Amino acid sequence: MDELYGAGVALVTPFHSDGTIDFAGLEKLIEHQISGGMDYLVSLGTTGEVATLSEDERKAVWAFTAEKVKGRVPLVAGIGGNNTAEIIHQLEQFDASGYAAVLSVSPYYNKPTQEGIFQHYKALAASSPLPLIIYNVPGRTGSNVSPETTVRLAKEVDNIVATKEASGSFEQFGKIIRDKPEGFLLISGDDSATLPLMALGGVGVISVVANAFPAEVATLARMCLDNRFEEARQLHSKLIRITELCFVEGNPAGVKAILHQLGICGPTVRLPLAGVGTGTLDQIVREVANLVG
Repeated sequence: MDELYGAGVALVTPFHSDGTIDFAGLEKLIEHQISGGMDYLVSLGTTGEVATLSEDERKAVWAFTAEKVKGRVPLVAGIGGNNTAEIIHQLEQFDASGYAAVLSVSPYYNKPTQEGIFQHYKALAASSPLPLIIYNVPGRTGSNVSPETTVRLAKEVDNIVATKEASGSFEQFGKIIRDKPEGFLLISGDDSATLPLMALGGVGVISVVANAFPAEVATLARMCLDNRFEEARQLHSKLIRITELCFVEGNPAGVKAILHQLGICGPTVRLPLAGVGTGTLDQIVREVANLVG
């Protein structure tokens, strides 16, 4: 899966002020990513507010994204949830045209055992029309995909090719790198962890910050892949503050506020999310001005 090396971006879903999908804004965002050098795009991950989109809206976003990208970069579709049978149905109905892989978040709320997580992903992989990426984000799901379960899936299920790790545990990252089979990929799920995770042997990042600053995130990932870590550290430091501001009042409210400042799309998020407050917005305005000159 060479397509998954380097920098991917978890695209936001732009909305008009009335909450409907802003497809013109999405097209502008896609072009911003491709011109900025993103290696691949992820459509409807957590950052895309997929939990608040209807089935028809999800299909429309996936189709629109594939149509506008036109094969210029690989695409990954976010298809996950906490009802295994329903996700299998979605996978079977998914039009995979133009897509290279599926990103599927570990089941949330149910708090399955490690055996439950293993069997869940094994069942999804059997039904997926594309290679599958595990997404481990315990802060959102309420349960952790252990390194042992990740490695077991990597070894026993051919169609599972990578994990997006957002556990924040470098002990966990190290165990995966140590024990995984050759060819299984470790991808950062946190912008702040990209550099150190890639120093351990990860192959890249699926980024939130890249929505706004694709060129910088893509360059950082390439520097790490080329073992240019001194240069990467300087760029990492430059992005620390804007990364903090992306998440201080939740994702994607922060990055949408940044995108609004850059004139790419509006700041609207769907309930139960809310936009950032005036204090955070003031800080975003100052930091964006600092970064873009």
